[in-house]
Amino acid sequence: MTGMHADEHVADDETVRRLVAEQLPQWSGLPVRRLPPVGTDNQLFRLGEDLLVRMPRIPGPAATVAFEHTWLPRLAPHLPVAIPAPVALGEPGEGFPWPWTVVPWIEGTTPTEATYDPERWAVELGTFVRACRAVPGMDAPVKTEGRGAPLAALDAWVREWTARADAGAVSRDAVLAVWEDALAAPAHDGEPCWFHADLHDGNLLVRDGRLVAVIDWGAAGRGDPAIELNAMWGYVPSSAAGLYRESVGLDEAAYRRARGFALAPAISAWTYYRDTAPETSRGALQTVRRLIASLDG
Repeated sequence: MTGMHADEHVADDETVRRLVAEQLPQWSGLPVRRLPPVGTDNQLFRLGEDLLVRMPRIPGPAATVAFEHTWLPRLAPHLPVAIPAPVALGEPGEGFPWPWTVVPWIEGTTPTEATYDPERWAVELGTFVRACRAVPGMDAPVKTEGRGAPLAALDAWVREWTARADAGAVSRDAVLAVWEDALAAPAHDGEPCWFHADLHDGNLLVRDGRLVAVIDWGAAGRGDPAIELNAMWGYVPSSAAGLYRESVGLDEAAYRRARGFALAPAISAWTYYRDTAPETSRGALQTVRRLIASLDG
């Protein structure tokens, strides 16, 4: 099996079976079945009918395992939809180098415009974001770098990946204009807020036309709530983006910072995944183009 990353460790079904049998013997008799790849950070294995094993692909997501195991169970009671709060924490072993988790299996499908009304999506997701923002801090750590941290911490990253980008596809000057406008926006001056930070279709589950779960909390934390508006330039259909912004309920300064938060992962993913995950790369390029258009408009 080949991976998406140069430093990826790809686990196989037998390794997961052995890890479960050795560390979580109460589930040793359950069947293990690899699921198709649906993300870039974790490998997923169905464990019986009611559980899911999440195995990090690379060191970055592996570093968030303990955070999710500690904080998601405490977040879950405050939120209006299900989240995959871990029920067990696994340790490295059997040649697998990182910790891993077992979470509940949540029944649902990835939303599409055919199965989920865009306006309902905008309102339900905006309601979720507001509920997340209102969760007490509980003395959880505040982000100092990455998504939801002060934007200036991402400056070198954005400039490096903009320099690598294909100048024939978009104007590098236009990309940096989006970024510099975001940096110039007034900073968040309130209390750090809880956020998910990666709200796109692959991290949402719907059932019977309604949002039932938000999954994959590897980028979550506390910090600038503007990070959640970045969905406007990713999955949210253009026709519903304004309604989503209204439902989230943040000011113009947050909107400007959000463009920067959306640009940082998109400008890197466009180039990084060009050969290993072309669909992800194309989606990132589309986001960059939408961001440039939003600044012009």
